[in-house]
Amino acid sequence: MFIVTVPAGFPSPAEDYAEGPLDLNRYLIHHPAATFFVRVKGDSMIGAGIFCGDLLIVDRALMPNHGNVVIAVVNGDLTVKRFHQEAGQILLMPENPDYDPIVIDGNTDFAVWGVVTKAIHFLRGS
Repeated sequence: MFIVTVPAGFPSPAEDYAEGPLDLNRYLIHHPAATFFVRVKGDSMIGAGIFCGDLLIVDRALMPNHGNVVIAVVNGDLTVKRFHQEAGQILLMPENPDYDPIVIDGNTDFAVWGVVTKAIHFLRGS
């Protein structure tokens, strides 16, 4: 048996650094009425730190800019990719060399649903 003593008379020195309660909604969500969550399926974005099973926070109030990770609808299917727009051409770029970019042209039914602002995942092996 191993016995550990715990001080009961003096507050922890860490209390000097307490900031108060943490409200994750205030910390993670900037436009509550325009924010939704999606769960990732697949591995096309592992280079961006987005893994299968992750929960993504998506803000529909933000306009996509070159380089943003977005949730897009392409020909009726949802996808998560990096938004690239150069010289009038839109590409949806994967972050895994096993996947090809999606070229958006005049025949593509395409819309950006929102910009991914955060990815939440469990640490592997935990």
